Amino acid sequence: MATNLMSLAEMSVGQRGRVIYLGAKDRLRQKMLGLGLICATPVEVLHESPMQDPKAYCIRGAVIALRSEDASQVTVELDS
Repeated sequence: MATNLMSLAEMSVGQRGRVIYLGAKDRLRQKMLGLGLICATPVEVLHESPMQDPKAYCIRGAVIALRSEDASQVTVELDS
């Protein structure tokens, strides 16, 4: 099961998963919680900018762009 774990930043376009851990602290944590990134939230990578940063994610029906630095604080379990 551990092979299915990765950070949100490591996911490729088209991959889907569920949030299992949010490692962000303070303001960034509050921002991410406000975006709906809580445990068991499904996420999908929709688009990637030409320089691979930021990426666009579908989170609770909304398209959200996150920088790799911020997305690396979110651990997801990939859907099988």
